Amino acid sequence: MPRSIWKGAVSFGLVHIPVSVVSATRQSGIDFDWLDERSLDPVGYKRINKTTGKEVPSEHIVKGIEHGKGKYVVLSEDEIHNALPEATRTIDILTFVEAREISILHFEKPYYLAPDKNGEKVYALLRDTLSAAGKVGVANLVMHSKQHLAVIMPLGDALVLNTLRWADEVRSAEDVGLEGLDAKVSKKEVDMAQRLVDDMTEQWDPDQYHDTFKDNVMALVERKLKDGKLEAVAEEPEPEDSGADVIDLTELLRRSLGGKQDKAKDAPKPKSSGRSTSRRSPAARRKAK
Repeated sequence: MPRSIWKGAVSFGLVHIPVSVVSATRQSGIDFDWLDERSLDPVGYKRINKTTGKEVPSEHIVKGIEHGKGKYVVLSEDEIHNALPEATRTIDILTFVEAREISILHFEKPYYLAPDKNGEKVYALLRDTLSAAGKVGVANLVMHSKQHLAVIMPLGDALVLNTLRWADEVRSAEDVGLEGLDAKVSKKEVDMAQRLVDDMTEQWDPDQYHDTFKDNVMALVERKLKDGKLEAVAEEPEPEDSGADVIDLTELLRRSLGGKQDKAKDAPKPKSSGRSTSRRSPAARRKAK
């Protein structure tokens, strides 16, 4: 069972729904490692000065944003850190909209929202309300130190959170020269095309479609395994965020509907615990051994 990557609460009105976020997708492509053919040792990456071709030590690497050809504004780590959004443990629903109003171009990555302890009832309440209204919740959240716009929608018995691309990340049809298409087709042509579409129509079954490149490569791997050649790569488990318990305040629905204008941000929000991101250098690890 996949692990949760975020824990907190969905917040709307004065109501908090304790949830866990679980990725709804998984990587299934071919991941080739770079190896030294002489020893099969892994080959890593070096940070190279593109002008001199020499390796740059990590202590001399800074971050900058290009502003004009060859000109940069350099930002310190502290300045970048201060610009990060405040990490909270809430998914704040900003508004509700008709589900059909959001273009498919804005959808980025799907996640399941799983109810945490004592949150099943209010979870089901939001799910059924959205399903009956044909609406979705547009929300903000901070995950992995990055701010996301997201949409919460019902899917069967579950609630799904799908991160959205920001408006300036999506090109319009006009941006790619597709505005004003005036090609004319006859009714006869449309009718014939419709019959062809009808003949080719079948029930959607994603299991019948395969990545043939992956299938061919894995078949080759199996043949090599039969010849006694075996290479095993251990995958590190994804880190699991630790979250604090969130109080389920179902009775606040009545107060939210009763004309109180309290914003969701006024409700207590548990803050995320800090986590050290420091890592020992390869030399330090070797010394520890």
